[in-house]
Amino acid sequence: MIICGLVTLGIGTGLAWFLSLNLPDIRSVDDYRPLVTTTLLDRGGRTIGTICRENRILLSYRKMPPLLPKAFVAAEDSRYWEHGALDGWSIFRAFINNLRSGRRSQGGSTITQQVTRALMLSRKKSYLRKAKEAILSYRLDNMLSKKAILTIYLNEIYLGEGAYGVEAAARTYFGKKARQLNLAEIALLAGLPQSPSRYSPLKHFDQARARQRYVLNRMAEDGVITPGMARRAYHRPLHFYDHNARREKNGYFTEYVRQQLEQRYGRKRLLHQGLTVTTTLDSTMQAAAVKAVLRGAKNVQKHQHNRFAPQGALVALDSRTGNILAMVGGTDYSTSPYNRAVQARRQPGSVFKPLIYAAAFEKGISPNLTIEDVPLSIHNPDGSFWRPHNYSRRNYGPTSLRDALVFSRNIVTIKLLQKTGLRPVIRLAARAGIRSPLQPELPLALGASPVSLLEMTGAYTVFADNGLFHPPVCITCIRDRRGHIQPWPGKTAKRVIKPETARQITAILHEVISRGTGKNARGIPDSAGKTGTTDNNMDSWFIGYTPAVTTGVWLGYDRGRSLGRGETGGRTAAPVWLDFMRSRCKPPQAPHLHAVAPARIEGL
Repeated sequence: MIICGLVTLGIGTGLAWFLSLNLPDIRSVDDYRPLVTTTLLDRGGRTIGTICRENRILLSYRKMPPLLPKAFVAAEDSRYWEHGALDGWSIFRAFINNLRSGRRSQGGSTITQQVTRALMLSRKKSYLRKAKEAILSYRLDNMLSKKAILTIYLNEIYLGEGAYGVEAAARTYFGKKARQLNLAEIALLAGLPQSPSRYSPLKHFDQARARQRYVLNRMAEDGVITPGMARRAYHRPLHFYDHNARREKNGYFTEYVRQQLEQRYGRKRLLHQGLTVTTTLDSTMQAAAVKAVLRGAKNVQKHQHNRFAPQGALVALDSRTGNILAMVGGTDYSTSPYNRAVQARRQPGSVFKPLIYAAAFEKGISPNLTIEDVPLSIHNPDGSFWRPHNYSRRNYGPTSLRDALVFSRNIVTIKLLQKTGLRPVIRLAARAGIRSPLQPELPLALGASPVSLLEMTGAYTVFADNGLFHPPVCITCIRDRRGHIQPWPGKTAKRVIKPETARQITAILHEVISRGTGKNARGIPDSAGKTGTTDNNMDSWFIGYTPAVTTGVWLGYDRGRSLGRGETGGRTAAPVWLDFMRSRCKPPQAPHLHAVAPARIEGL
């Protein structure tokens, strides 16, 4: 009786242990739902960034080049198509080798066992784990076909540099899709699963090449390729993709897109959807923007003989749609990911003035109206006096509104704001996309209320497109992993001012460039724009536009420091705008690739 009880207890314990080995309900490849990468594309369909916890892009078996799965099978489990879940011969061989070495240096794992381990178990080496692995592998082998298990393996396996699966690895190492890989590249990837860090071609090229040689030899021995194909592949140069350069160029924009996506989908869902997001970014313009901002910051450093260069930001919008074509939030994303184009709120100075003049023109005030530019003293509620002055500290007597805006006369603008009223200007600014709170005080005439560069640049699309405001947009299309389009809320244009008012402002801002404070921006046909400089040259702005593109530029230091004597919007920011606008139509650069000649390894 006692013996029967013990046997029953043993069977029950064993059954409970067996049932505790939870196997995910994977009955087909469609049930395999790991963490996957959201891929960001520019408007031309080129990859500009990824959002992921595990960089994985699912790839079906039929979309893999034929040699790719064969290479991994040859390298990791040459008898994969012949044995079941386990390979007795490999296990026995590994057991003998481990006894000889006195440590568990070999595992003899099949591809099925590796899939089981990746999906359900830790990587800690122990005989108990191997027992669990064997049981679960047997169950998995009975649930799925060989091709399905291999498909999961090629999507699940870690291949170094943050890449999980062959598609992510192909893009990480070579900047191309897996279906575009050649035999040399396939063999290199197939050599990585054993130790992705030890065989990393980016860090240990000689070891990676030795492993590539091993894979090619195994493929030739198995009859997958001929010895001649193996030799030619081995001696073929390898070109590796520089992902750091892409991240540095696009980092501010891709992070902005991530925030937009996360607000809609949530963090968890975003990491599991495997979305392909087509953005508005123009990669050619983005590259030009990065270079223009960096050159502008270095020029200030050179002019002022400063130890540190200032920061800079640039936003370029499609004047007719609000699509964000380029976004730079700083001079170096890797050291400072803070996006000064979006997150920073800085006093805009005189680039705010066109909104005041637009509000006045909407009321029927003529650009030819003359206002006296004479010293002004305003009595504050606390009993003190505010005595504003023009930047030049001179007064010019009777001045037309046209000339006041062309030459950025502060006194005339303050008097115009008194005449127009604060509330109409604030309401107009809100309709033009200014979400930052604006203080209902007269210093608003001088741009005293901080705003973001993106907000201010967006407001200028009102002038560029005949009075219509186009909210800035960064996403145009989203597809899930099956290619189905996911809804993304569109933004429609709305009228802010009359077309006639927009034309009046544009005509004056054209003169700002031709004969006013923006002369350093001359050279772009049909362009108009406005300079902005804050007290003590803390901020330098220029926002200009054509009928096609509206671009805003800001330069300054993060911590309330002057750019230096003479660093006005006209001298400092306008040349950056011109530099960008001149170069934005140049042909795109080739992908960031660097060639590595084959190492001299004997054999093959």
